[in-house]
Amino acid sequence: MSDLLPQELRILVAVAETGGFSAAAAALGLTQSAVSHSVRGSEAKLGAVLFERGRTGASPTRAGERAVAHARRILRLYEVMGAEVRGAGRGEGRDTVEGVLRIAAFRSAALHLLPPALERLAARHPGIRPEVRVVREIGAGAAGEVAEGRADLGIATLGSPEGAPPGLLSGVLAEEAYRLVHPAGHPDPKALPLMDWDENCGSYTRSWWRSQDWIPRATVKAEDDAMVLTMVGRGLGMAIMPELSLREATEAVDITDLGPRGPVRQVGYVTTPESASTLAVRALIRELRSTKG
Repeated sequence: MSDLLPQELRILVAVAETGGFSAAAAALGLTQSAVSHSVRGSEAKLGAVLFERGRTGASPTRAGERAVAHARRILRLYEVMGAEVRGAGRGEGRDTVEGVLRIAAFRSAALHLLPPALERLAARHPGIRPEVRVVREIGAGAAGEVAEGRADLGIATLGSPEGAPPGLLSGVLAEEAYRLVHPAGHPDPKALPLMDWDENCGSYTRSWWRSQDWIPRATVKAEDDAMVLTMVGRGLGMAIMPELSLREATEAVDITDLGPRGPVRQVGYVTTPESASTLAVRALIRELRSTKG
């Protein structure tokens, strides 16, 4: 099998991200026939159909999704190679770390775990330019962004039965307990309706919920944890929330411990083996670990 060239990888990514050969051609400054020819060549080299063609465009097959994820990650290594080599050339005895560092994180982690780490990272390595995207921790979540090649490092919830996508490296940064949060001064918070949001916790914590006969089914669903906190503060219900989310709690709510057998969740970083060896990702992991606790 012949190796795919960088331009062939770029074309695969462009077709997947634009949803069609014509749109990919326009984005890359190529003709549609050149894009079609390149994709057919890539399919012949890889021995698999990568895109389903239709009148409305092109969508990756399962094989295509895997190919595009690898393509993104390989192209990213080309970028990092250039940045690290240039930094080594200017380092005068030590490596100068520079370039874009792509980070994916769920909302409360982006608000509370990342800022102190990024502040120290900027002080030590001013040439690094972090790009942070907040993603919902549902389904593949932040770990999926890393696996798909859209992020160099993700801040994700760990420890679920599904685990991180195969082939990724991870490390625990914090273990946070869940608490009962309810309107301040309420005489019987457990009698209130339960408020929840989709990305609150995984199935491993939900099993604890199901074993508690005092927890009703959620009657109110909100978009995110900030909305849940606001609604609880307005007296509309109670909620069970992790500590990171509760850092935004105001005097409008009270927080009650759920005891030593209450649920906990692990929050950590996720990256690929190739990104784990890059200078910028290694530097960020060091800062995240020093933020730990």
